Amino acid sequence: MSKNKMTIQVMNSGQLKDDVLMLGETWVKQLKLPSQKLFTLRFGSEQRLITLQTVPRYDGMRISAVLARKFALENGQSLQVTYQASSETLILGPFIGVLISRDYPHAPEKPFGQITLFCKELAEACQAQGAMACVFTPEHLESSFSPLTAWVYHNRSWKKTQVPIPQIINNRLTTRKSENKACVQQFMHEVKTKHNGAIFNEKFLDKTEVFDALKKDASLGRFLPESHALRNYATLKSMCAKYAVVFLKPARGSLGKGIIRITKLNDHNYQTLVTTVNGTKRQHYTRLAKLFSTISGKLSNNRYQIQQGLSLMENSGRPVDFRALVQKNATGKWTLTSIVARTASNQQFVSNLARGGTLSTVKDAMIRSNLTANAKQDMYSKLKQASLQIAQGIDTQIPAHFGELGIDLAVDQSGRIWLLEVNSKPSKNDNTPLHDNKTRPSVRKMIEYAKYLAGF
Repeated sequence: MSKNKMTIQVMNSGQLKDDVLMLGETWVKQLKLPSQKLFTLRFGSEQRLITLQTVPRYDGMRISAVLARKFALENGQSLQVTYQASSETLILGPFIGVLISRDYPHAPEKPFGQITLFCKELAEACQAQGAMACVFTPEHLESSFSPLTAWVYHNRSWKKTQVPIPQIINNRLTTRKSENKACVQQFMHEVKTKHNGAIFNEKFLDKTEVFDALKKDASLGRFLPESHALRNYATLKSMCAKYAVVFLKPARGSLGKGIIRITKLNDHNYQTLVTTVNGTKRQHYTRLAKLFSTISGKLSNNRYQIQQGLSLMENSGRPVDFRALVQKNATGKWTLTSIVARTASNQQFVSNLARGGTLSTVKDAMIRSNLTANAKQDMYSKLKQASLQIAQGIDTQIPAHFGELGIDLAVDQSGRIWLLEVNSKPSKNDNTPLHDNKTRPSVRKMIEYAKYLAGF
């Protein structure tokens, strides 16, 4: 396949037939297009049989207004183009769709809530690189898949229009309820089977699934604290006998919600700490059985994972952990995009920003930490290597397509790295720190991977 970017000129139907494509002769030669022959023009799920007309001394593509509307293309728009000789198809794109939980049509300044800026950055970066992006919700899928109702960014504003189904879908749904809707599942099935498209981050991960899967890879064992699905009192008793501290985490929780820390004070006394919006709730128990009885109501409503407690590195007495963002690149390989340190607030034992945690660089966190100089050595490189190995393990052991992962890591007092959890929907909120007002690296990497998936 050849790779190119060209500008599209939309002609009135009286000037150009709807089934004719005019292309500069340089492009015809470069793409090795067959002259005087019918072939298929495709953009996303939309395709039309067309006739080629070569135009001397012209550097672009001309299509009729009718064809432009079918393909949802604008005059002056630039797209990459590639010719697939095996199917005699000229492909425009890549066309990237972002599936989000909900939109706010009556809030033009923030039509997508906290990820509006991310969507704008993606759309603008796509325009600069010869790609196109759209944003849609499960509500848009309830009426029709094709054409798809979606938001596109044009002339510095968002407009709702009808578009073909994109070649590449980034699943940014933030709730399992949305993801499990029948229309969403049917749509994702059709994208993959009917239109030969790709969906990445197609499902949520839960903690039990992740740890059970990674246990199968012996090379990852050194990163895994002992962890089990908490199904009965016997499991709690066994773990509390082995470890002075254990954590109970909702298998499908996020943002630090519902985490319970259990500390064994002596043979007969236990303390629980529970995360709440207002801080940490503390309770004491003289019998482990009584503790289990108290929390059993939570277990009946939500699956929990019990995990070995770790003695984490600290800054001024506050625990620190790390969030690594890993993404696939232009060759489909996992790469590290960023790592940040997260320090818990004084009122919490978890470091999530939603619970008052603060961000810093790995270097700054290490400078202020209580680790020895030897334990701190090459920590950024070690965290990077662990992140990439864990991402590869997820790819190998879990049968789903992921293009980016948020990986939470901990470093204990000896400098050993541990995995806390893996998030398949890493945050894209508007409070994500930017650098020099430029497009954030995670957006650029997403476009690179989309191009790879689409064959550009």
